[in-house]
Amino acid sequence: MRVRSIGYAILLVAAASVSAMAQDADPPSRVARLNYLNGSVSFRPGSVDDWTAAELNYPLTTGDHLWADAGARAEMHIGSTAIRVDSTTALSILALDDSVAQISLTEGAIDVKLRYLAEGEIFEVDTPNAAIVLRRAGDYRISTRGDDNFTMASAKAGEAAIRAGASEFPLLTGQSVQLAGQDTVTQEMGPLPAPDDFDVWCQTRDRREAGTVSARYVPREMIGYEDLDQYGVWRMDPRYGWVWVPQGTPAGWAPYHYGHWGWVEPWGWTWIDDAPWGFAPFHYGRWAYADFGWVWVPGSMEAAVGMVRMRPVYAPALVVFVGGGEFGVGAAIGGGAGMAAWFPLAPGEVYRPAYRVSPVYVTNINIVSVRNPALIASVDVVNVRYANQAAPGAMTVVPHDAFVQSRRVSEVAVVVPREQIVRARVIGAAPPIAPVRESVLGRPQGGAVVRVPPQTLAARQVVVSHQPPPPPVSFADKQRALQSNGGRPLDAGQVNSLRRGAPDRNPMVRTPAPATGGGARRPDAARPEVSRPPNNDRPSGARPAVTTPPERQPEARPAEVRPSEAKPAEAKPAEPAPAARPSEKKAPPRKRNEQTEKR
Repeated sequence: MRVRSIGYAILLVAAASVSAMAQDADPPSRVARLNYLNGSVSFRPGSVDDWTAAELNYPLTTGDHLWADAGARAEMHIGSTAIRVDSTTALSILALDDSVAQISLTEGAIDVKLRYLAEGEIFEVDTPNAAIVLRRAGDYRISTRGDDNFTMASAKAGEAAIRAGASEFPLLTGQSVQLAGQDTVTQEMGPLPAPDDFDVWCQTRDRREAGTVSARYVPREMIGYEDLDQYGVWRMDPRYGWVWVPQGTPAGWAPYHYGHWGWVEPWGWTWIDDAPWGFAPFHYGRWAYADFGWVWVPGSMEAAVGMVRMRPVYAPALVVFVGGGEFGVGAAIGGGAGMAAWFPLAPGEVYRPAYRVSPVYVTNINIVSVRNPALIASVDVVNVRYANQAAPGAMTVVPHDAFVQSRRVSEVAVVVPREQIVRARVIGAAPPIAPVRESVLGRPQGGAVVRVPPQTLAARQVVVSHQPPPPPVSFADKQRALQSNGGRPLDAGQVNSLRRGAPDRNPMVRTPAPATGGGARRPDAARPEVSRPPNNDRPSGARPAVTTPPERQPEARPAEVRPSEAKPAEAKPAEPAPAARPSEKKAPPRKRNEQTEKR
């Protein structure tokens, strides 16, 4: 068996014939996926001030916040990179696009397993007194106590550049550093500390992921590949090649039926699946109905001829919506009435985003599933015979209110006669329905009590080496514009217009003083900062972030909770008890500098 996963390559660098302005309007090709939750983990979208319970498969992007309460742990993936989150940890995403992943860590500890870092890409973790730029693939642990301006960074493998106070220096494999203070930061270099309970847990997660068979069939940069082995099997299909078949699904199961819709900008309406494996098969590839049921077709391995760089392009949901008198979708624009109805795209069918994109983006997001470039270039979505429209269970119909309130589709779906299904008219990749606040939170009102981080986090700053983009405009400021826009996401010009009249919602981040003396090396000297077009709305100075209480000793953790359809968790291999991690040295008491740069 010969498998050529390189065939899944997708352009990151667009063709020279396409203008830079058009490409700059394209959304990122990647997101961060929440793929593991244990205990009380809370989430706040960047455009609202409310916290909600975090959920599996939610796509995180620039501006979003995460809080793991005492005794909780979480894991998220950005492509092949795994970010493990320890208890009592607060983080947010300052920037996430095709070239930059920038994380704000204001309390607690994370472990970053960076499997791949392309030339020119930036991966940065910022704390209240240090900016840490990861220079190579490797394994890094970073912990911080924002209340006393203490950070500890360890490079179990790889190389990082540390920027703290007026100092800039490298951190190499096998080294750790303790940083104390804010404007004047003391440094204490040393070897790696003995592994603690969090390190052992991260190693167990690494072993699980390293042995996955699915990496033979899809690239590791495809977010969600690591869960396919446990919940399905790969088969060779004479029409589509290697396909993945989910196991343990209920009778009559169909894709895009067990989950709910949420509003995630800049993509707009986004499918959030209930299944623990429910990410890759709903944001990449296509679904086909075969003799033995539904199969996921990740794409053609030969489709990547001439590609420049490799990365599958994320899509919010690879479906088409239908309308007309049968379902009353058109009436739903005004709110309250009508239905929303959709079915999954099949192999060879073109996905045409409802959000504004360049022609190169349309090619990149389709090329692995649609071999005919002329078909991709066509703009016709109406006069197409869609293979899945009449497939068993493929069409899903829900009331308008259930759709916008992010209610679970399987609980509110409406049965529609087959004759109406086959007559339904395709209207595009998203319905003309404007979101409400519940759509952004991805949950209906009410529900379980949510643990929120301490209030002190809202005022805490982080040091940055690379200036992040402006914070998201609040949903309250955008809601009327979204309604006027027919439920389509706002373009860059509309967002910038709203931003000029809206107050800054983020806490400030700050850039440390320039390095002086000692032969210190700038963290960005080895890798040029990504070139970006001018943005008059981007703050010229420093920008804000968040924080939490002193680091705590590991606590007993509740049993892992997974969705009801999940298989039993893998048995954890027996290991000797880890040695205790030495206490991280606490900074001496000092007067806090209250002055921050104005935006």
